Amino acid sequence: MQQNIRPGTPVKPILRIDENQIQFLHDASLSILDNPGITCFSPDAAQRLNRAGCKVLPIKNGTQAWQIRFPPKVIAKGLETAPTRIVLGARKPENTLLLDAFLPSVYFGTGSEANIYLETDMAEFVRKDDPSFVLSHPVFSQKRGTVRLLCQSAKLCNQLDNLDFFIRNVNIQDDQITPDNKDVNVFLASLMYMTKHVQAGLTNLKRLDDVVKLAELVAGGPEKLKENPIISFITCLIKSPLQMVEDTTEKLIAIAEKGLPVVISSSPQGGSTAPIQEEGMVALINAEILAGITLTQVVNPGTPVLYGAVPVRARLDTLHDLYGAPEFIHYNIDCIQMARHYGIPCYSTAGAGDAKVPGLQATVEKLFAQLYVASAGAHYIHYAFGLLDKTNVFSPLQAVLDDAHIGIVRQILRQPKFNREETETALEEIRKVSGSKTKLFARHIRKWIKKGMVSPPYPFECGEEEDSVMEKAYIRLQEILKGSDEKLTDDLIQKIHKKIPGLLPAQHFELEEK
Repeated sequence: MQQNIRPGTPVKPILRIDENQIQFLHDASLSILDNPGITCFSPDAAQRLNRAGCKVLPIKNGTQAWQIRFPPKVIAKGLETAPTRIVLGARKPENTLLLDAFLPSVYFGTGSEANIYLETDMAEFVRKDDPSFVLSHPVFSQKRGTVRLLCQSAKLCNQLDNLDFFIRNVNIQDDQITPDNKDVNVFLASLMYMTKHVQAGLTNLKRLDDVVKLAELVAGGPEKLKENPIISFITCLIKSPLQMVEDTTEKLIAIAEKGLPVVISSSPQGGSTAPIQEEGMVALINAEILAGITLTQVVNPGTPVLYGAVPVRARLDTLHDLYGAPEFIHYNIDCIQMARHYGIPCYSTAGAGDAKVPGLQATVEKLFAQLYVASAGAHYIHYAFGLLDKTNVFSPLQAVLDDAHIGIVRQILRQPKFNREETETALEEIRKVSGSKTKLFARHIRKWIKKGMVSPPYPFECGEEEDSVMEKAYIRLQEILKGSDEKLTDDLIQKIHKKIPGLLPAQHFELEEK
C-alpha cells in the first residue's frame, strides 16, 4: 500500500437495500440501457460504442444523434476493467487519498461551484429598554464570485481539519474571465493555496492540455503527475433522462485518453427528470452512470473512474431542488450500495441543504445527511462544507461550522478498537479506583485521549445562557483567514504565468486587494 495516505474514517456500512433489491436494481438498469438505451449526441462516442458491441441506430429527426443500446456483456466488460482502487494525489503527499471500493473509508470535501459568496460580519445590537444588554449577531452580505474569493476559500479549506479534498466551490465571475480562460484560472486559484487533492469540471475542452500542463508544473513534471495525480475531473456527460451530451462526452473521452481520474456524475431530479419513487430514481441514475463508466473503459481500459451519484428530489410546489428531504438520503445510500456492488469507488453527496443562511435549519439538514451517507460507506462525499440555499451559496462561516460538525460525525462513526488485553486493563483500572479514596478514573484518561478515543468538547460551546455559537465560529474564521498559508512559491507562480496562457495577472490571486 502507498505510504503517506491521509486517513479516512473507516466505517461498517449500514445497509438500506438487500442483495435481492440490488439485483433488481441492476437488472432494471440493464433493461433501461437496452430499451430505450441512451440518446447520444457525440459522433465519436457513438462510433466507439458501436465498435465495442453496442447497437447504435441513427435518430432521424433532423438532429445528429444516435440511440445506443448497451448489451449486458459490454457493461460487464467495462466494469471488469475499471479499477477498484484509486489514488488521488496532493501537493502535500501526506494528503493523498486512497479510495478502495471494498474498504469503506470516508473522506469529506467541498463543491459545488456556487455563484454567491456569503460574507459575514458581527454586528452589536443594544436592547432598547436596557442599554447594558448588548448582543452580537451575524449580518450577511452577498458577493459575486471572483478569482480572489476562490483563493480565499482554498486557503480557508486547506486549514479545516476535517476537509480532505477541494472541489472549486466559488464560480469565478471576474470581468476578464471567459469560457476560454476559466479553467486555467480555476485550477491555479485552487492549487495555489491548497495542499490537498484538487478536483473540478472542465469548461473548455481546448484548455485541457493547459490544465494538465499546469498540474505537471506544480507536481514537478509529467512523470511526477502520473505518480501523484494532484488533480482530477468531474464530468456530467448525461443529461437526465438518458441523454449523452456532446461537449461533455468529448471532454470525458479526452480525459480518459490521458488516464487521469474522472468522476462520472449524474444528477437527475426525482419528480421531474427522474421518477420520484426510490426504485425508479436509483435504477435510472445507475443506468446513466454505468453508461458513462463503460464509455471510459472503451476509450482507455483501466481509466480511474468514480461512480458519481448526485441524486436530488424536486419540491412539489416549485420543482426546485430539495436537498433537505429524507428521500435525498435514501437515494444516496442506495447508490453507495450499487457502487460497492460493482467494485467502483463512490463519489457521493451530503451536506447541502435548503437554508439560505447559517443557523439551526442548515445544521439539521446537513448533519442528518452527513451522518447517514457517511454511515453507508461513501468514499468521497462532496457538498459537505459551506453550501447554503441548495448549491447556490458558499458561506465561509458555514464551512467552519461544518468542519466542527463533521468532526462529531467522525467521532460517532469511530469503530471500537478494544480487545481482550485492553478489557483486562479496564478491569484492573476499575479494581484500583474502587479501592481508592477518590473513586475517580480521571488519572487514567490521558492515554485514551492520546489514542483519539475520547471526544473533545464542541469547539463553539456556549458558557452563558445566550447562544454564541455563531460568534465563536466567526472568531475562528477570522483566525484562519488572518493566519499563514501554504501558497505556491513565487518562483513557481512566475514560471506558471510564463508557460500557461490566459491566466489573469498575479494580483488577482492575492488574498487581499493591493
